[in-house]
Amino acid sequence: MALAGKRVLVIGGGSGIGFAVAQAVLAAGAQVMVASSNLDRTQAAATRLGPGASAARVDVTDEAAVEAFFTDVGGFDHIAVTAGDWDGPRRGPLAELDLTAAESLFRVRFWGAVAVAKHGAPRLPAGGSLTLTDGMIAHRPSKGSAISTAMAGAVEHVTRALAVELAPVRVNCVCPGLIRTGVWDRILADRREAQFAEMTKRQLVPRIGEPQEAAEAYLYLMRGGYTTGQVLRVDGGSELGG
Repeated sequence: MALAGKRVLVIGGGSGIGFAVAQAVLAAGAQVMVASSNLDRTQAAATRLGPGASAARVDVTDEAAVEAFFTDVGGFDHIAVTAGDWDGPRRGPLAELDLTAAESLFRVRFWGAVAVAKHGAPRLPAGGSLTLTDGMIAHRPSKGSAISTAMAGAVEHVTRALAVELAPVRVNCVCPGLIRTGVWDRILADRREAQFAEMTKRQLVPRIGEPQEAAEAYLYLMRGGYTTGQVLRVDGGSELGG
């Protein structure tokens, strides 16, 4: 299924994997709209992307805003949801967990994705696609990651349920491993590469992934008209590498 001439929405397309998806979509001949809760960021991203790109604001944690957004912008052929929220108690001992604060981890990736599915899927054609995003923490939990693991796993399970619910719209999920995005900028530059090497040394592909490599998974799931209800891992073989 060619992307040339199609209209694609990337929610979370202002940076990281989402920006790489937007770049790849444009290179394939589609028009792309990048959207997030930060309009300045998406406008800057659209400027960097160039002709064929546009920007919009949508806060996926506000269902009314999501509904209004899709009413205003109309239909798409494909939607990719790459938005994530790195705030909140992502790691910590269960005994010290603030359950009220922990609920916030589900607001963007899980409930935000559900809101996009509810209001965006009716604007997709038969055979069009909605692609969600989780992470390898769903498959490789560690001490202190109970809530993050649950959230990521919930995204995968809702993907399968939405594929049934929304057919003939196709619903899939990309599960990235360690990808070189801006979230790692919190590590000092002189330590970053050494930490990447330590974190990935047991992977079958012993290096960190690039956003452009993750983006290929989203493009496949847009083009792959016979694929739905699937989770596509882009993890360098981390689960198999021990």
